[in-house]
Amino acid sequence: MQESYKQLVASGNKLRIKEKALQEADRYFENAKTMLTGKAAKMGEYYTDVKYVKTAYGILYNGVLLMLDAYIEIKGEQNQLKERKSIDYYRANIVGRDNKLLNYVNSAYNILHLNGYYDGELCYGAMKLGMTTYNNIKSYIATCC
Repeated sequence: MQESYKQLVASGNKLRIKEKALQEADRYFENAKTMLTGKAAKMGEYYTDVKYVKTAYGILYNGVLLMLDAYIEIKGEQNQLKERKSIDYYRANIVGRDNKLLNYVNSAYNILHLNGYYDGELCYGAMKLGMTTYNNIKSYIATCC
């Protein structure tokens, strides 16, 4: 039987928490790539279907949030959650602790969430930069915790 993420958190096994989060985030990354290659047609340096591009950006951003949740669980929550998580929650739990990760998080928020998901940026280069930022966060969390 495969253990759930909540069971891992309850067990306190930090290595397994990180492995599970990175594994699940990889699944999100692959889903986003599939969305782009299968449904979001590309013409030159731009995608042509904003619906699927926005969806792919959203999937990638959710993968980032999964990794950040694991990071906060492993490192310890500095600021308790009073309501629904927002970018401010993630920043508050990273600021002063890890400036490099904070820069990556700010980039992911701007590229994937604001420019991509909300604004529907269709430029292929922006998506490529978003994927690079995602991979930077993944590599960083894989080695830092």
